[in-house]
Amino acid sequence: MDAHTAATRYIGPTGLDPYMNRFFNMLPKLGISVAGSRLLAVRGRKSGEWRTTLVNVLTIDDTRYLVAPRGHTQWVRNLRVAGTGELRLGRKSETFTATELPDADKIPVLRAYLDRWGWEVGRFFEGVTKDATDAELTDIAPGFPVFVLH
Repeated sequence: MDAHTAATRYIGPTGLDPYMNRFFNMLPKLGISVAGSRLLAVRGRKSGEWRTTLVNVLTIDDTRYLVAPRGHTQWVRNLRVAGTGELRLGRKSETFTATELPDADKIPVLRAYLDRWGWEVGRFFEGVTKDATDAELTDIAPGFPVFVLH
């Protein structure tokens, strides 16, 4: 993957995805977490309005991460600008600040993410699995934004 493709990589919803997304985005609003999922809320970079989407929060050694398996999505672009957001589940809301990881630091996070949720998001990783070499993960890292939550 060349640098430009990686920096702009985005896989949008297709087929049944919009309907499934709508259904699964409703679950955290009802207080139901699927495999640790939360509703991510981030202010829009242009509108200032809250934008929400379902995310998987990965925890490694008490540090929490958000990984964008679809690439440079709207929530990624909004979080880069806002630097803060909320994780919501039912009536509970947790405010956080986020720092984007440099590509070189993503390797163990991407591997752990694929280990935990590869069954769900593997199709977005274009054949790369938790068993990929460090070199393979390094090659794809620019196309998969990762944020550490504080």
